Amino acid sequence: MAPTTAAQVAAGPALVLASASPRRLDLLAQVGVTPDRVDPADIDETPLRDETPRRHALRLALEKARVVAARAPEDFVLAADTVVAVGRRILPKAETEADVLYCLRLLSGRNHKVLTGVALIAPGGRTATRLVETKVGFERLSEAERDSYVASGQWRGKAGGYGVQGLAGGFITDLQGSYPSVVGLPLYETLNLLSGLGYRP
Repeated sequence: MAPTTAAQVAAGPALVLASASPRRLDLLAQVGVTPDRVDPADIDETPLRDETPRRHALRLALEKARVVAARAPEDFVLAADTVVAVGRRILPKAETEADVLYCLRLLSGRNHKVLTGVALIAPGGRTATRLVETKVGFERLSEAERDSYVASGQWRGKAGGYGVQGLAGGFITDLQGSYPSVVGLPLYETLNLLSGLGYRP
């Protein structure tokens, strides 16, 4: 990571996004926020024993923010984590075809929750978090729909094995809550966190 320059110090605290997700960058750009740096946090995302989906999403967002804030204590650090859950069951981030088939079987023909935790750490360590819960309904998937989606590869690396902004958007029968949160970052809540802790673009 490049050292902070004198010009950067003069300009005031930077905004660091603790995520490599291009979707989160695009969402922030949509509301006129451009992070000064992207510095992904590499943490163990394994759920703790008996951890609820809500607590899991918030814990991961906060852990990511803390890891990066330790490297950038004079800056604003924004982190988020999105969890897809069926009941209390946390679905994996799909990395293999077996993962996505497991997710699709659970999601097919039923409602599930998408929970996005957001954490912001300001210079000096002031911290604020938000959790946004969105209810999403999936159609009952045919074998052909499932196989076509698996072949697309759009599921790779995505929580619950799907991205609402891709082909899987055609499976959604109902969405109650925040669409951008399902994509990866709830914008209204994020803007409120930034203004509440004093970030000025």
